[in-house]
Amino acid sequence: MNPTPKSHWKTLDRFVEINSHWVKLIAEHLETTEGKTVEYWRVERADSVVILTIQADKLLFPPPMYRPGVAEATLDFPGGRVPAQATAAAAVPAIIKRELGVIESAIARIEPINTIGWAINSSFSNQKLYGFVAELQPTATVNPQLIGAEYPVTPDGIRDLLKKLTCLQCRALLLEWQNQVDFRV
Repeated sequence: MNPTPKSHWKTLDRFVEINSHWVKLIAEHLETTEGKTVEYWRVERADSVVILTIQADKLLFPPPMYRPGVAEATLDFPGGRVPAQATAAAAVPAIIKRELGVIESAIARIEPINTIGWAINSSFSNQKLYGFVAELQPTATVNPQLIGAEYPVTPDGIRDLLKKLTCLQCRALLLEWQNQVDFRV
């Protein structure tokens, strides 16, 4: 009979910790369940929110933004970090206002795509991703200068959008939402 394996590795020491506003970098020596000592680096970050923003059966995007990690501007749904002591849902209106210039009263409804945060990279980070769909009032004014792209909420529109989206988080939430609404592409 095999004993039940340990579910956690033991932290032996932390030999680096660098803190910034955006991220905490931690380096530790860990003991695995097999008794082996390994050096492990990880980051701690605030959770993220990505919002599929819809108005008049179109998905709205802010202009592409430069992303240092990939050294190019990418098309992404509105998104951002969840402030300390806030819920993911509470962060949604402020993100939509910042990225699309839409005030909270212009949002007809906000629905979660996932109610339990998804681990973005469970081996390297504690950060979780929450997704929402925000439907804007049909008459809400959106500054055209803040619209980087629009895609119709149709099978062809989503198919075209998937050819442009390189952000895995955006793609995953779009596909999860598509499955939830039983939208066939």
